[in-house]
Amino acid sequence: MLSPGLSDEQAVPFDDRGLAYGDGLFETVLLRDGGPVLWRYHTSRLAKGCRRLNIPLPSQAALDATWQGDPTAELEVLKLILTRGSGGRGYAQPDQVTPRLVSRRTPFQPSAERWQQGVTVRLCDLRLGHQPRLAGIKHLNRLENVLARQEWSDATIAEGVLADTHGLVVEATSMNVFWQQAGQVLTPLLDQCGVAGTLRAALIEQGAVAQSSLPLQQLGAVERLWVANSVQGVWPVTSLLAANGSLIQRWPLSKLDSFQRLAHQLLGVA
Repeated sequence: MLSPGLSDEQAVPFDDRGLAYGDGLFETVLLRDGGPVLWRYHTSRLAKGCRRLNIPLPSQAALDATWQGDPTAELEVLKLILTRGSGGRGYAQPDQVTPRLVSRRTPFQPSAERWQQGVTVRLCDLRLGHQPRLAGIKHLNRLENVLARQEWSDATIAEGVLADTHGLVVEATSMNVFWQQAGQVLTPLLDQCGVAGTLRAALIEQGAVAQSSLPLQQLGAVERLWVANSVQGVWPVTSLLAANGSLIQRWPLSKLDSFQRLAHQLLGVA
């Protein structure tokens, strides 16, 4: 049974396990003209997360109800939060799990100038730990990303690139990483840590992207570099900085970015 949905004005109960322990999942979905973009990939990732955490998955009707609203709204972002609900003693889950689904829609405007002009990204000092049972899913405990995002305040830096404890590139703080090598577009394997984005999943399914490993020290030698997610789209990286702010590499901005064009078609960008 699913706990009744809460509006964003209602408080989450003090004993909610998502609030207390990060015991839950979330999805951030682009709504275009009132409908969800890449919805199949979002619900598939949510279902995978529910299986991993052993949380009952809400019905498709309950999930669909979160985005049904104003069809005249051109662009919005829908955030879904699914927790295990309330109860249990300490870390032990309650005998009867009643998940709690919370959702909120907000107006959205993408950073189109970053599509066109490219962005500067920096390397993060923080290293992501390995936990294969949580790898790929979008669980509520994102403290590593929060700490990494605290490493800079310069508004000219769009993102931070994260590596794992073995020195392999994993992701950006809130986006996936893609690079071109020998003419092929690649993205990190996310079998030990990191979030498997829905745009990433769609591009892999299309055969446009392959998965590979990339040592952090080789990042500056790639032919091209992008960061991307299903809300912001694809940002070409034009400058890569070290954590101390020194320049590692620059890439020229391509006017014929076929990777960006394909990704944006999947997001409904004209």
